[in-house]
This record gives sequence, structure tokens and C-alpha cells, in this order.
Amino acid sequence: MQAYNIHVNGVLHCRVRYSQLLGLHEQLRKEYGANVVPAFPPKKIFTLTPAEVEQRREQLEKYMQAVRQDPTLGGSETFNSFLRKAQQETQQIPTEEVVLEVLLSNGQKVKVTILTSDQTEDVLEAVASKLDLPDDLVGYFSLFLVRETKDGAFSFVRKLQEFELPYVSVTSLHNPEFRIILRKSYWDSSYDDDVMEHRVGLNLLYAQTVSDIEHGWILVNKEQHRQLKSLQEKVSKKEFIRLAQTLKYYGYLKFDPCVTDFPEKGCHVVVSAGNNELNFQVRLPNEQIKEGSFKVTRMRCWRVTSSVPMSNGPSGSSPGKSEVKLELAFEYLMSKDRLQWVTITSPQAIMLSICLQSMVDELMVKKSGGSIRKMFRRRVNGALRRSDSQQAVKSPPLLDSPDASREPMAKLSSKLTSVSLRGISHSSSANDVGANDFHGNYAFEGIGDEDL
Repeated sequence: MQAYNIHVNGVLHCRVRYSQLLGLHEQLRKEYGANVVPAFPPKKIFTLTPAEVEQRREQLEKYMQAVRQDPTLGGSETFNSFLRKAQQETQQIPTEEVVLEVLLSNGQKVKVTILTSDQTEDVLEAVASKLDLPDDLVGYFSLFLVRETKDGAFSFVRKLQEFELPYVSVTSLHNPEFRIILRKSYWDSSYDDDVMEHRVGLNLLYAQTVSDIEHGWILVNKEQHRQLKSLQEKVSKKEFIRLAQTLKYYGYLKFDPCVTDFPEKGCHVVVSAGNNELNFQVRLPNEQIKEGSFKVTRMRCWRVTSSVPMSNGPSGSSPGKSEVKLELAFEYLMSKDRLQWVTITSPQAIMLSICLQSMVDELMVKKSGGSIRKMFRRRVNGALRRSDSQQAVKSPPLLDSPDASREPMAKLSSKLTSVSLRGISHSSSANDVGANDFHGNYAFEGIGDEDL
């Protein structure tokens, strides 16, 4: 029986059979009507040949992409709960009460009692209620999957998404270095005011700011350091945050050192995301450090691709074990009529893409005069509703095949919040993967002379 691996953000999310996907299709048709739901690959009476198996995988991949890209279907409870249930079944974790440990920025641990089958939003609400964070502030925070580094800092893996079960996601990695952490989820620091109105919001923001300064994410000179220290001693949390807001890289997420092809191939770079830009500190071949920023409003589109190095000959390493190499590439408006692709090669490419996506979402909400509070889904009579702003910029999913191509590097495009399907068969046919792997940027603005 042919099964398919669905990869989400480069990690195996679940394993499904054709019949399960057909069941999802029928349910979507029942709820949304045949004219909304894309066509589904037909049932075959006879056993499929290897070529037909691969053709079906490609058709299913296109189908899943089309569903995920559709604002109504991709954000639907039907689709997301299908992925959550499949994740739980694949990892064979029964539904039961468990205690999950969530970290705060200051290293404090919050233990919440949840069900293994609780989705991201349920867990976020459980943490908020344990901390006495008021309901209308919950949407300003998110849960992130991080990996603890040797020096006690964190490397961000991804923001936990609505189609996954946090307990299952973290335990299925079988590695105690992976933790779930609570952090603010917005970019514009003017929203700090809303959060600071409430004692718990203020404490969380204060802890995060102190931690970001300690980890060297925020640039501080000696004099500023002295002022911050004295505010810390007086426990003047609001003043401390106000001063921090004026510092360079306040509100940015800092990524682990990686490699970029800008301004030339193979440059080492430290990327930070914040203030609607990606900031690059690039080490040039002559050891000079250059700094510059790429504005999200000048990115025409971006994509994440993953390439799997092929095991060559008898070395015996199975492709499953090989390191997947992730890249984020974005097309940037360098000057009035010159677009250029810039590539970042980093294990955190998915997280970078999630950051770009959420910056765009936030800009779109502002543009439409909406409020950030409304940007976050609330439960309405037990059903989940997603705001239009987020629907507008949904990224597509993907099914990949086990790539057995002859080049040493096989490119598998892999999408953010993606569904990528790899056939679990031993056929050597499968090389082509959907090329439609772009995030078009709704906030992209053509720029006039006067802006440059």
C-alpha cells in the first residue's frame, strides 16, 4: 500500500495513504462545495506502475498545494485538524494528559497540564492562563520551537503553527535540546505600549528585553549599559524598556552565523530580522565587516529550498541520515529597475521565511487600518476563525518525492508552513518537484526614483 511522507518545514510531519487524502477531499467538498475544492487524482482499479505512482504523487502534491494556497481551505479547521490528527497517528502518541514545560526568556519554566492532542493555540492559552496574562494580550505572544545552544542561548527553529500539536512536535524530535519558548510575536515596537499596560505583559516583555541584551542581540555602548544597569537595580521596568527601544537591534531576532552570496559568493553573515527588514553583517573575504539592510517592502518574492546531498556509492550513509541543506532566496529591488536574487544558506531558513511572512502580515494589517489584536484568531463558539489579513498571505504546501537524481545535490523545494509529500517507495523515478514554490509579497511596492 503506497504511503506518502508529508514533510513540514523540512521535518517529517506525518505519513498518509491515498485513501486518507481522499477522505479529506470528500470532507472539504461537503463543507465548501465542489466548485471551491480543486480536482482530486482519480482512483485506479489496477495496480499502479512505478511511473503512475510517481504521477499520482505529483498530482497529490499539486492538490495539497492548491488547498493550502486557497485562503478558505488552507486556513480551514478541516484541513488543519487533518494534519494534526495525522501527525499524532504517525508519531503513535495516544491522547492523554501530560505536563509540558514551556520556557520564558529569563529561563523560568512554566509547567502546563495539557492533552497530547492540544493544538498550538490551546497550549498558548494554557500558558497565558497559568501566567495570568489577560485574554486580549494572548495574541501578542507566540510559542517558538528553539534549540538550546551550549552557552544557554537559543537558536530558533520555527514559530509553532496552527496545524501542529506542540507536545507531539517537541517529543518526536527525541532530543532534550529542543524546547518550546514563549516570546512576543509582533515586530512593531509601538505595540509594546499595549503589552506594558498590564503587569504580566510588562514582566514578560522586561524579561525578554533583559535576555536579548545579555545575549548580545541588542547593541549597547558603555554609557547605555550603565543607565540600563541602574534602571535594573531600581526595578524601573518601563523605563528600562523605553531606553532599550532606542537601541540598535531592539525587537530584532538574531540568527546563527551562516553563509550568503551577497555581495559575493561564500560570505559569512549574521542576519537579524526586525523593523521590516533583514539586517546583514557580512564578513568580506578581506575580513572587513560590512553592514546593510534589505527592506521587506522591496522583496518581490522569496522561497525556501532544501537540497539533500546524495550518498555517493558505497559510503553506506542512507539519504535519510544526510544533512538537509536549507536556503532562503529573495528577489530584491536593488534600484529602480534592477531586481537581484540574494541567497542565505542556513539551517534556520524556515524561521527566516516565517519572519518575513509575519512582517508582511503585520504591514498588511496596518495598511488596511486593522488592529493587531484582530490579527490573531480567537475561538468563536468553539470554531477557529482566521482574520483576512493572514489569509491573504498564505504560503503553499508541497509533496516531495524521494529524490534519486544523479547530481550530487538534489534540490527539493520546500515551503514554509508547507506540506511536502515524498512517496515512500523504492522506485528511482522521482526527481521533479513542483516549481511553484514562491511567496509572492503582497507588501511589495514598486519604488520611484525619489526613493533611491
